[in-house]
Amino acid sequence: MVSDRNKGLGIEGLSRSFGGRNVVDDVTLSIAPGQVTCLLGPSGCGKSTTLRIVAGVERQDAGSVTLDGRVLSAGSTHLPPEDRHVGLMFQDFALFPHLTVEDNVGFGLTGNRTDRRRRAHEMLEKVHLRGFETALPHELSGGEQQRVALARAIAPKPRVMLMDEPFSGLDNRLRDGIRDETLDILKAEQTAVLLVTHEPDEAMRMADEIALMRDGAIVQQGAPYNVYNAPVDKMAAAFFSDINVIPGKVRGALTDTPFGDFLAPGFPDGSEVEIVIRPQHIRIDFDRSGKGPNPTPEDGVPAKAEVLRARYMGRESLVEFRMDHDGSVLSATVPSVFLPKPGMVLWLMARRGKCFVFPKGG
Repeated sequence: MVSDRNKGLGIEGLSRSFGGRNVVDDVTLSIAPGQVTCLLGPSGCGKSTTLRIVAGVERQDAGSVTLDGRVLSAGSTHLPPEDRHVGLMFQDFALFPHLTVEDNVGFGLTGNRTDRRRRAHEMLEKVHLRGFETALPHELSGGEQQRVALARAIAPKPRVMLMDEPFSGLDNRLRDGIRDETLDILKAEQTAVLLVTHEPDEAMRMADEIALMRDGAIVQQGAPYNVYNAPVDKMAAAFFSDINVIPGKVRGALTDTPFGDFLAPGFPDGSEVEIVIRPQHIRIDFDRSGKGPNPTPEDGVPAKAEVLRARYMGRESLVEFRMDHDGSVLSATVPSVFLPKPGMVLWLMARRGKCFVFPKGG
């Protein structure tokens, strides 16, 4: 009997190099049944290679992969993909064009034909495709093909589902609904999910935990809220959203900026730092007095700026400013419609509690 502590997918110290370059560098993850973990990062950072190692189609140079305490790959042990109880979903749905929907779903199942048909029908019911049993893949829409691929992947009751950009081929109108339905089914089946994506919005929407990868290594790991609101460095902050970067130099644990002094604890005097703040946390003083509407210490000191351009983005407006202090350019987002003319002078404030201070270039 497997203890709760050992249930789920365990990845320990995975490393893989090609041509002397570390493509996967000491990756460690633990994914419990029913948990969704997203490997998030730019193209070429090692996400898909990690997934292929877990699937068994690639061998690591070091490290181990376990499932419910059972070793799948470590040292000389290397179980083939078909013996790992792992489901796979990729960008292309990889349906067999000559097989019906029912036969596609039942393809990987064992047992007699009656049992296979019963399980296929059960899965088609879950993905809302009953009545499509005799259809061929080319007769289905992209969203319907995705549901068939999901039903086929889940039908053998895998303990782990590995998903590599599985929704990228769907248009935005379908994507959100199918993602949510997919997660509901996987969680109900208590399947551990390892999802690869380069889209922060998708990771934030789907994941219980995000593992942010860069150059083969996990640079930050945690709940979406924590990864977004406490980035480990400037690059991590910039991966999730646009950022403004304000340079400064530390004096007495403080950094002087156009918005007043910012705390820079832990940095020695003379250190060059970068203060990072997202556009939504730049506050505009609409009365243009420079005093701000009911200013608080959180808002800092108002700084004069000139509008360069403004664009309406649908849910919000993006306004770019040239700072009077040093000519640098900062961006601010404002809910709804706000389109000031270029050349208009406004006063900006930066919410200190929403700023991050990093070493210059860090």
